[in-house]
Amino acid sequence: MAKVTEPGAVAVQPVPSPAHPLAGLAARGRGVLRYMRRNPSLVVGIVLLSALLLFWLVGSLFVDTSRARPLSVMPNQPPSWQYPLGTDRQGRDLLATMIAGTPLTLWIGLLAGAIGLGIGTTLAFVSAYYGGVVDTIIRSVVDILLTVPGLLVLIIVAVSVRSSLTVEQMALVIASLAWLWPTRTIRSQVLSLKERAFVQVARLSGMSGPEIIVKELMPNLLPYLAATYVGAVGSAVLSSIGLEVLGLGPMDAPTLGMTIYWVNYYSALLHGMWWWFLPPVVIIAILFIGLFNLAAGLDEIANPRLRRAV
Repeated sequence: MAKVTEPGAVAVQPVPSPAHPLAGLAARGRGVLRYMRRNPSLVVGIVLLSALLLFWLVGSLFVDTSRARPLSVMPNQPPSWQYPLGTDRQGRDLLATMIAGTPLTLWIGLLAGAIGLGIGTTLAFVSAYYGGVVDTIIRSVVDILLTVPGLLVLIIVAVSVRSSLTVEQMALVIASLAWLWPTRTIRSQVLSLKERAFVQVARLSGMSGPEIIVKELMPNLLPYLAATYVGAVGSAVLSSIGLEVLGLGPMDAPTLGMTIYWVNYYSALLHGMWWWFLPPVVIIAILFIGLFNLAAGLDEIANPRLRRAV
């Protein structure tokens, strides 16, 4: 039955009650869950890397990491309640070694990746945006250096500073070549973006080249830069492990690569000490699978063509 109002009366519309603050939060949460279903690689990467982070944080609270130093425990002990992962021939508790070495290995990758990405991003934006002779020089240098075997160059550099090598110096050695691939890939993205209409409008509005790069181009490439950084971290970790297995890493640091080096040095597998070899290999595998999936998930965010529907 229609409601009748008196002549001349003004109909007052009911004021809708404001939505509950938690309703918007719940809607955003459902949106995140829907996206996670579309991007399982991102979920796997986050879960695996979070597991390693928890392993380090929780382990540091309950395990004395000073037992990662040589001659701190009884050597050659198999896994037991006292030593869950056993001990090595140097008298180190392998559980403490894994807890202390995992963040060191990841730190090398994070530092080398950040330096390489910073240099590569700068060169890529300058080369692609300004073009001309600058672009020719940068592109030629990158193309030439990419043809040189990277591990061979890193070995030569590492040998030259072998006497005082630390974890940070290891990262700098790896970063000396970590900028090449980001320079090439980011340059191709900038070449595509700089022809877009919004860049032309920015030029017509009087913005300078550095302003366009920082305010217009870089924000549009942030997801791609994040994916590139994760990939650079994975490559840096792989390079560091390769150098350490060859005996060119920090000898006094309990990194994962140096643990494998001592396994080979003492022929642990020939002596049946499987527990010395297995823990670093498992952690390295988890680390690489996590970084690979995280990079793939971020790349899906940056590239709409890779996005999948549920």
